[in-house]
Amino acid sequence: MKNRLKVLRAERDWSQADLALRLDVSRQSVNAIETGKYDPSLPLAFKIARLFGMPIEAIFEDG
Repeated sequence: MKNRLKVLRAERDWSQADLALRLDVSRQSVNAIETGKYDPSLPLAFKIARLFGMPIEAIFEDG
């Protein structure tokens, strides 16, 4: 699954660790999601969307 997480994080000048802290996950989880090695659970995807104030579809896309 493609995502814009890295771009959105960079726009806010957050490190992976900063984002991980805000989402209550590990930095390694953030890295795995950003690189497409791991797809977030639906609850985590909603949490990410709420954090950035965007719909899930604006952050994640299938394919």
